[in-house]
Amino acid sequence: MTLLRNLLIAALVVTGASGCAVNPVTGKQQLMFSSQEQDIATGAQHYQPSQQSQGGQYVVDPQLTSYVNQVGKKLAAVSDNPNLPYEFVVLNNDVPNAWALPGGKMAINRGLLVELKDESQLAAVLGHEIVHAAARHGASQQSKGMLVNAGVMLAGVAAMSQDSQYGALAVGAMGVGANAWMSKYSRDHELEADRYGVDYMIKAGYDPMGAVELQETFVKLSEGNQTSWLDGLFASHPPSRERVAANRRMAEQHPGGARNKAAFDKAMAQVRKDQPAYKDYVAAQKAAGEKNYSHALSLLDNATKQQPKENLFWELKGQILGTQKKNKEALTALDRAVQANPQFFRPYVYRGLVQRQLGNTDQAERDLIASQRLLPTQLASYHLGEINLAKGQRNQAVTYFQQAAQGGGEIGEAAKGQLAKLQ
Repeated sequence: MTLLRNLLIAALVVTGASGCAVNPVTGKQQLMFSSQEQDIATGAQHYQPSQQSQGGQYVVDPQLTSYVNQVGKKLAAVSDNPNLPYEFVVLNNDVPNAWALPGGKMAINRGLLVELKDESQLAAVLGHEIVHAAARHGASQQSKGMLVNAGVMLAGVAAMSQDSQYGALAVGAMGVGANAWMSKYSRDHELEADRYGVDYMIKAGYDPMGAVELQETFVKLSEGNQTSWLDGLFASHPPSRERVAANRRMAEQHPGGARNKAAFDKAMAQVRKDQPAYKDYVAAQKAAGEKNYSHALSLLDNATKQQPKENLFWELKGQILGTQKKNKEALTALDRAVQANPQFFRPYVYRGLVQRQLGNTDQAERDLIASQRLLPTQLASYHLGEINLAKGQRNQAVTYFQQAAQGGGEIGEAAKGQLAKLQ
């Protein structure tokens, strides 16, 4: 423990000596304990898990992601840090949110896109997020956190040092790391992202009034007391009348520019057409949460008729049917979910559980392992532990139970109980 403490202090001293870097956007000095190369590596590491944990990619209409990427790359090209490996995806999530990881990996939710009216408003969202990446705001926030939380960091290092391989696995499996990089930005960071985001819009030829309208939309949504939205976009990007006014002052100095409403409407045509189906899906989630399963299934039948290619609809149907012990029907629905989006982890988890109920242990194991490759989870780890225990593969069972035990809650306690029996 003393050695670890000394190593940490030494690391902080070294980084303290070189802990300031030039903000690529403003040209000012800012606290920074990582290099831009480390930013890029961090973003690449957390990009896929972050997408998986927030609904996965929207796959019903891949052209929408291509369109968003095109707009994003146009803005990134005129940014103050144009050489980052920028990438933009559309996530299959109803919450109006957008985020940027260090290094230029970004996402915008389907739920935010449907709140926008034209391409200039989309450019305002993406330009704002590009500034967060270009100015290295996420890395700066984490650097400040390192100083504040040095004691916590030391405890974490000590815990992981007992079994470094397991510690790294637990972090990767149970604490999807992107959430740490999307913590609440400072007021200065938000205003900076607004200011330079508008500048990028102007350089790319967009009407900066799109940024004003965007902030006005956010203020209206926040005033509607929609808690899911507040927990999403507004947790890290709190709107305010002050930001609306600041954007308006900048926009009025540069009137005109492209709105590209026709191009935006064309790209959004499928999502907008499917909005009634997504509303049925949200209502079905609520009904299922209240254990009104018959109503939830009726809503999902409507949703799948409207859009049979949406994996979320089939997944929820399979989950509800599994809860009702209608395992064969659940399996059929979950098969459709996997077919619709084979790169999303959650249907594999639920299908694996149904396969276990049906006694199809080998198929269950394959599905649970497939889910783990996409996003390791406590639930899949626990059931893989049970499967391996039943097969007499004690060491592998212990590994899975150890992973599950890190997640806490009922499953974590159950995993600890299994580990106690195996000692």
